Amino acid sequence: MVWSLAKEVFSRFEVKYAINTAKKDILIAALQEYMVADKYNVGGNPYTICNIYYDTDDNYLIQESVSKPVYKEKLRLRGYGVPNPGDLVFLEIKKKYKGVVNKRRTRLELEEAMRFTLSGEIPEQKPYINSQVMNEIKYFMSIYDLKPKLYLAYDRLAFFDKNDSEFRVSFDTNIRTRRYDLRLDAGDYGEQMFDDVWLMEVKINKNLPLWFTRLLDENEIYHSSFSKYGTEYARLVGQGRFENANELRSAIL
Repeated sequence: MVWSLAKEVFSRFEVKYAINTAKKDILIAALQEYMVADKYNVGGNPYTICNIYYDTDDNYLIQESVSKPVYKEKLRLRGYGVPNPGDLVFLEIKKKYKGVVNKRRTRLELEEAMRFTLSGEIPEQKPYINSQVMNEIKYFMSIYDLKPKLYLAYDRLAFFDKNDSEFRVSFDTNIRTRRYDLRLDAGDYGEQMFDDVWLMEVKINKNLPLWFTRLLDENEIYHSSFSKYGTEYARLVGQGRFENANELRSAIL
């Protein structure tokens, strides 16, 4: 599968909400008036996002992240579905400072990405490679001596505002993880993290639309500080498992 998601530099606010299936269905029904489904949600079905997260031997980056610093950063390799040899994937740095998320990424062929993350050797320049981002990632990896640490995948439904392309709402579910076979082409499988939980992410560059704010209020849906990788790490080190949305909202991540 080859995805043509060309945008490589993002700067925006991201707000997260943990909800159950019933509330997800109510929200999606209400969104239809204002938003359109992502073209990759063919037939109303979710598409799959697979990630490899990189960290140090002692998990420094995720430990820093869950401590809620003013600034945090992470590196991941992302595929849409399970990539085959020759498919394009995305290697990206994601940074967050005072609530603003900045993401810089480049496309690479799967084999190029795997060789680069193992050796640090930048591949030969090709039209789809962002050389500036590659150099930034190389430097980032050299500072922290990063290695693949976690496979994390989920299924996504996404919607775009009809009048504001920068306003996006996505719903992720069936979050699954593993800490072995850390290759995107090793297959999509792992331990499921939650039952009946959807993580709604709202991405926007300015204030939320009034109609959306009212929709959240009417359905008693509240902001939740939540990180997929952070929650997996909390479970790994024995800080508990969250079984439902109420527990997620009260978690300190």
